[in-house]
Amino acid sequence: MLEAFGASDPGCVRANNEDYYLLAPSMGLYVVADGMGGAQAGEHASKLAAETLWDVVLQNPDSAGATVLVEAFREANHQVMEASLADPALEGMGTTMVAVLERKGELWVASVGDSRAYLFDDGELHAITEDQSWVNEVGRRLGIDEDTLKNHPMRHVLTMAIGVSEQLRVLTYVVKPTPGMLVLLCSDGLHGVALEEEIKAALASKDSLEAKCEALIAAAREHGGPDNITAVLLKAV
Repeated sequence: MLEAFGASDPGCVRANNEDYYLLAPSMGLYVVADGMGGAQAGEHASKLAAETLWDVVLQNPDSAGATVLVEAFREANHQVMEASLADPALEGMGTTMVAVLERKGELWVASVGDSRAYLFDDGELHAITEDQSWVNEVGRRLGIDEDTLKNHPMRHVLTMAIGVSEQLRVLTYVVKPTPGMLVLLCSDGLHGVALEEEIKAALASKDSLEAKCEALIAAAREHGGPDNITAVLLKAV
């Protein structure tokens, strides 16, 4: 069983918030999506993708965790592409997305893009997901050092996103929850801005999940909050 809390903030620079998060504890489903696109398109993409995910999971209560998540991500991809083609104002929109689905005592995780899931347990922070980004899939394999990658002109380029191509690679993972363990879902407005030490400090505090989320968002804002910031925290009980 999980306790959950989520919070989102536009940050210090952007006027609108293209992130979207969804908490559906009765279904064991938790989602963070980070939209992109002109005008209001990014907001539309993230919301549509997350709600499509919710709908597919709702209709398949007995499917295996990885199976239903992959199916749901693919349907979200289809729906975002269809909406983009149908409305010129939404042309070119897309979104990253990371989700956790609790099924039969296991936490199934799926992701596309660079929204992340982290595991925090026994004072240690570990990334569950792998970024589908140029930095992770190309830059690091070329041996480019981390300091250079932080300022590389390709650092914001994704290799995969929902709504961009019919070909979609959905990455899946499974976590065995233990009491007290935390799972953090977040957009790159948090993990790409706040320091890892700051994230660990917020998660290690004895505060409530709400206060932890507020501390995470505050940490990103203290570094200028250049992007929308979203954090969803899950605690195994």
